[in-house]
Amino acid sequence: MFFSFDGIDGVGKSTQVRLFEDALRSHGFDVVSCRDPGSTPLGERIRELLLSIDSTTPINRRSEMLLYMASRAALVEEVIRPALAAGKIVISDRYLLANVVYQAHAGGLNPDDVWRVGEVAVAGIMPRLVFVLDMPAERAAGRIQRRPDRMEAQGLDYLEKVRQGFLTEARRLPQQIVVLDADRPAATIHADVLREVERLLG
Repeated sequence: MFFSFDGIDGVGKSTQVRLFEDALRSHGFDVVSCRDPGSTPLGERIRELLLSIDSTTPINRRSEMLLYMASRAALVEEVIRPALAAGKIVISDRYLLANVVYQAHAGGLNPDDVWRVGEVAVAGIMPRLVFVLDMPAERAAGRIQRRPDRMEAQGLDYLEKVRQGFLTEARRLPQQIVVLDADRPAATIHADVLREVERLLG
């Protein structure tokens, strides 16, 4: 089974991925965690190009989207598909939904076009549930205690559009995307994640 976590930076995705992974392992499950972009040699090179604030390489939105897709295609073929085939549970920090909201809803591309390109990139491998951790952009930005990356540096207006894109897609795909209020204690959010997974598994 495959799960992903998404949301704007600062909402606590990494914490929730770790808590969920630990909970699954404690129940005897074999778990593989990954990050998108990243987790493969190609993906890490692309991640550096896409997120480095010091990069002097201009990247337009369509090229940006396609670079994320290339990283994701490698992630699917080298990490996610083999893990699922081996009966493992996969947890990804971001996945295709992020492209739809960052480059389409907030970046000006057509969301349907990005979904279609994504279908090619992931070749049928989609999360059973996507957990979107939701928080106003200004509040989330205030929680980041490091230098902003290239995407974060595009400003609060852009990031609030990203947030609204997540909410729009969640309303459109309520069976696949679960929105959780991220402005709460991590343990409370984690408990909600476990309840949603228990509901899914019956």
